Amino acid sequence: MLKETPPNDSRSNVVPAVQTNPVCPYSRSVPTGLSSCTSSPAILTPTTPTQNDDSTILKTSSRIENLKNWSISTYKCTKQLMFEKLGKSSRTVDAELESQIEQLRETQKKYCNILRLARALTSHFYHVVQTQHDLGEAFSELAQKSPELQEEFLYNSETQRNLTKNGETLLGALNFFISSVNTLCNKTIEDTLQSIRQYEAARIEYDAYRTDLESMSTKPDGAIGLEEAQQGYELHRQQFMKLRAEVTIKMKFLDENRIKVMHKQLLLFHNAISAYFSGNQQALEATLKQFNIKVKTPNSTYPSWLEQ
Repeated sequence: MLKETPPNDSRSNVVPAVQTNPVCPYSRSVPTGLSSCTSSPAILTPTTPTQNDDSTILKTSSRIENLKNWSISTYKCTKQLMFEKLGKSSRTVDAELESQIEQLRETQKKYCNILRLARALTSHFYHVVQTQHDLGEAFSELAQKSPELQEEFLYNSETQRNLTKNGETLLGALNFFISSVNTLCNKTIEDTLQSIRQYEAARIEYDAYRTDLESMSTKPDGAIGLEEAQQGYELHRQQFMKLRAEVTIKMKFLDENRIKVMHKQLLLFHNAISAYFSGNQQALEATLKQFNIKVKTPNSTYPSWLEQ
């Protein structure tokens, strides 16, 4: 016989709803600035595709704008150069500064010629010193094998050794002269010429925007882009004036430095050459001490400027 089951009482069978927070065993160690621990595994949300797209669009638009400005500036400068060569456009001229720049370029060319000749002299003289050293060794060897000519071979060997020693001393002075003139020509003067090239480029840009502004001011409908042309003109004018002042100051200091360096190097060259070819060994050594030049020991292989 089936037993009657009691009617379902929803109130007796339903478990009361208890509001519980998800267990978070490390809740005490979490800083207060972070959100409470949740069951969701994703704590940090990655960058959305929309944000990446916006960043890419901004970068692309910035590059396009830079390319556009560069193209406009290049076109204006090229046009200005062509018109200047054809005599259809005027150029800003600073007669005094341009004369100094031309003189500086001519000075660099002449100093480079001195440097080339000094290197050739040093290279040839290096081989002479090496030959004298080998000749002295040959005389010394023959003095041991030729008793009948031993005295003659010995004093010739001693003479060649002394010449080698003095030659190495002179080579030290020549290499010091070459190093100093090379620094002056290819570093000091070249640095100033680099600033001059930047100044000349700024001058072309300034004249290009000036010509553009002048032509736009004369047109009846030129008021549309007149304000933009004035801003471009003012910007390039300030850049041109700044570089012109820098070039003027650099050339002034360069001239003072050039005179100081060449005075010292020409004095060294004269004293060393004169002392060597007059046979004054003491004066030659005193010259190198005066300029703090260290020389290798005699009979050592002294590297030429090519090997250095």
